[in-house]
Amino acid sequence: MHVAALTRDNKILTWGVNDQGALGRDTTWDGGLKDMDGDDSDSDDDDDDTGINPNESTPTPVGEEFFAPGTKFVQVVSCDSATFVLTQDGRVYGWGTFRSSDGVLGFNESINIQQRPMLLTSLKNITALAAGSNHVLALDTKGNVVAWGCGQQNQLGRRIIERNKMSSLIPQGVGLPRGKIVKIACGAYHSFAVDKEGKVWGWGLNNFGEIGVQSNAGEDDAVILKPAKLTDLDDHVITDVDGGVHHSLACSDKGKLFTWGRVDGYQVGFEFDKLDKEDVIFDERGSPRILVKPTANAELSDICSVAASSDNSFAISKDGKAYSWGFSSNYQTGQGTIEDIKTPTHIDNSAIRGKQIIGAGAGGQFSILFGIADGQTNGAKTNGVH
Repeated sequence: MHVAALTRDNKILTWGVNDQGALGRDTTWDGGLKDMDGDDSDSDDDDDDTGINPNESTPTPVGEEFFAPGTKFVQVVSCDSATFVLTQDGRVYGWGTFRSSDGVLGFNESINIQQRPMLLTSLKNITALAAGSNHVLALDTKGNVVAWGCGQQNQLGRRIIERNKMSSLIPQGVGLPRGKIVKIACGAYHSFAVDKEGKVWGWGLNNFGEIGVQSNAGEDDAVILKPAKLTDLDDHVITDVDGGVHHSLACSDKGKLFTWGRVDGYQVGFEFDKLDKEDVIFDERGSPRILVKPTANAELSDICSVAASSDNSFAISKDGKAYSWGFSSNYQTGQGTIEDIKTPTHIDNSAIRGKQIIGAGAGGQFSILFGIADGQTNGAKTNGVH
């Protein structure tokens, strides 16, 4: 329920819900709240919960005083209630908190909620971050991965014992091929890593086959404890991957789009009658429930970037076009409808028409597209909004 963005002039902007310090700044507001559902007439309804605090809803910089002088930022990522930023020299700052099924878990072993940016001193030489609902991955210069946060669904790649659950807040290594990882990504409760050969490894929650491992897909509380190779993608060189709550998607160096996982809200971008029945788990009513095998979508080509929200997805083509599909009850597909978008559909409206789109950031009920600024042609990166 919040957004963090990195600007070209090295500012971290945050906006959205700040209940557990996710924005990293003071959002106190005494001026009354605007009722976004009301009209201009007076109302007897004084329920502040229907309104918006402009100090939360307005993109505002996080204070520079919390960072070392001269700090240059290169990436920002967001969990449900926490935010983390990566610096040019490989350090990581964070704020907010992690949550578990029992409520607030904590920011680290000694701090429940971190209201302002704090340096994570144990992390050095980091090159990339990825965030799930309540966990984070970090990739270092040697090609190794560490994970921390909530590990109730084994999304950290290690077993967390209840009596030692606070240890999950300490960044620790993930059992992946040592020194070979080049990319990381997170779903809500699962994680991915891509190695130097373009092979994908996944771990965490798999009850809807969202990891892409078929062995226990569809079982209640199914998890993959340790990183497992996605053998169904072995014949492809994967360049990007992302996960939603119960589905995932990836693209290859040949521009192919692959999707898998939950299907009842068209999360995978296929009409039901187009799915190969041998690769589908059906529910008790005979309706498709899970696409267990990562499956190529022949309708799209030249895809270079992907992004997943809770139940909808985005694919970006090399020519700067954005496609979306899936659950759209809050218009989060950008298609101007609350109806589900069954298959990947080009987003074509006046706001982005003629723009070179280079990436997407997908929240639970909202989405963001970002592109190259008018007049700019240099290589922009897709790690500036989350």
